[in-house]
Parts: sequence; structure tokens; C-alpha cells
Amino acid sequence: MLRFGIISTAKIGRDNVVPAIQDAENCVVTAIASRDLTRAREMADRFSVPHAFGSYEEMLASDVIDAVYIPLPTSQHIEWSIKAADAGKHVVCEKPLALKAGDIDAVIAARDRNKVVVTEAYMITYSPVWQKVRSLIDEGAIGSLRHVQGAFTYFNRDASNMRNIPELGGGGLPDIGVYPVMSTRFSTGKEPLRIQANTERDPDFGTDIYSSVKADFDDFELSFYVSTQMANRQIMVFHGTNGYIEVKSPFNANRWGPEEIELADRSHNESRIFRFQDSRQYRREVEAFARAVENGKEEVVTLENSKLNQKVIDAIYRASEKDGWEAV
Repeated sequence: MLRFGIISTAKIGRDNVVPAIQDAENCVVTAIASRDLTRAREMADRFSVPHAFGSYEEMLASDVIDAVYIPLPTSQHIEWSIKAADAGKHVVCEKPLALKAGDIDAVIAARDRNKVVVTEAYMITYSPVWQKVRSLIDEGAIGSLRHVQGAFTYFNRDASNMRNIPELGGGGLPDIGVYPVMSTRFSTGKEPLRIQANTERDPDFGTDIYSSVKADFDDFELSFYVSTQMANRQIMVFHGTNGYIEVKSPFNANRWGPEEIELADRSHNESRIFRFQDSRQYRREVEAFARAVENGKEEVVTLENSKLNQKVIDAIYRASEKDGWEAV
């Protein structure tokens, strides 16, 4: 059993990842760390976790954990991923790992010098939903892919929420823009060459609240929009010469709606629905990570993959400041 320590008592950890680790077959949470020992102890008691620490450093120095999960604000991801690796701990870090692609190089160096596994927590890549999308595209179920269309939006104007605080790494592109990019790259195995984009910022918060993006993948295009101040919506569609694939609840699967894929033919006379009964993508993520730690062969999101994804986000920001195309 891979023993996890959780760095902070953040909501995504409490609600999604810690329950997934406790439900997994090959890992367990053995420690919670917070800068407030009382909060760490409260969360530890909630999940029957034996150890609580009043500092992150104290937990990293302990021998009661083998790995850490980091759901801190984005601006702290690089720092604590490196500190955890240097403490000899394997790392699952929430996305986005970085706010600039170049910052990931220091994490790669820490991973290599300490010979640990470090991955960014893109749970969708472990989901049978997205693995099915990838296999359908690979086998030519929709012919030649020509266009990918996506949207990911929610409404949040809470000034105290880290998503609305630039200093903590807030903004729509870091929070949700990474998902249409990663899911397209994962499903197709292709990288975008250039970007066009328009981005709007909140006049009070300063964070990006809306982006409309077109990415040129050479033989197909991706167009998507994301927003932190629009009605909730999630959709991804892969449109080819012989049909299309529509992913009904692509990202927050079991919370957003039914986990379904529709595969339609060219004339839409015939369609197939693939249904997935609670794919438990967070559990699959941590189980795959534990196997990677154990055998060194299991496929997880590599830091090199993370850097390629962040390069796209960086290019979107640059493209938003100019007319025309921006190279990735």
C-alpha cells in the first residue's frame, strides 16, 4: 500500500481525492498536514487518518508517508512539488502544476535527481470515457478528424476564492482552460502548432474570466471557450468526415451528468451510446500512480507532457495580446 500524505485541507482533496485514495486498492492516506494543526486533526479524524501535522515540512520529514498529494493554490505548486521530491516523496500535484511552462523544468530536475515519480493530476486521462474516445478516433470510427469543439464554464465571483485572486494563480485558463487542451492532446496524440485567442479579464479581480480559442493541429482544428462567469456548461465534440463523437459530461463526470459518449454516423441516421457506470476517475488516477511507483511502467501524465500542455496555455495568453496567429 502506497502511503499518502495530504498537503493542506483544500476542498478538492476533502471532497474528491482523499475519498478516492481511501477507496483505492493499493494506496491509503496516513497523514494530513496543515499550517493549522487543529484543522489537520479535524480532517484526519473525518477520514480515520492516523497522523496529523501542523506544518508541511514536518510531514515531509516523517517516515509515515511515501507520497504526497498537493492541492495547494496554484502559485505554490512548483515550490512544494520540488520540496516533496527533495524529501524523497513521490508527488501527485493538482493541475495546473505551473503558471509558465519553463517553471516545470525545475520539477523535472527534482524528479530526476531524487528518482521519484511526479505527476500532474489530470484525472480525465485515467477515465474509461476518455480512453474510449481515444480508441474510437484511433480505429477510424469517425473517419478523418477535422474539428474538435469544446466548452467549460461556471459562474464564480467570490472575491475570496483563489480562482479570482491573481497572486494565487487564479483565472479561467489555469483552472479550466487546461482541460479542453489536455483532452484533445490525449485523445489524438497530436500537438497544436499555432493559436488564435481572445481573452477578457475581470476589472475588479484582474483574472481572466473568458477566453475563446482556436488551435491549429495541422490536419484538424480545436475551437473552445472557457469562462468563470457564465452559466455552467461542459461539452466536447470530435467531428470527422464519417461521423462525430460527443462526450456528454467530459470533465466533472459523475458530478456534472451521465458518463456517456455518443458516436454518430455521417448522416446521423445511426448512433451508438456508450455508457459508463461511475468511472471513478480519481480512484483510477491514484491507483495508476501507485502502480507507477511500484513498477515504473504504468502510464501516468509525465512532467514532459505537462510542460507541453502548459506551453499551449502560455501561447493562448500571448495570442490574446495580438491579432493573428501565435506559435506554440
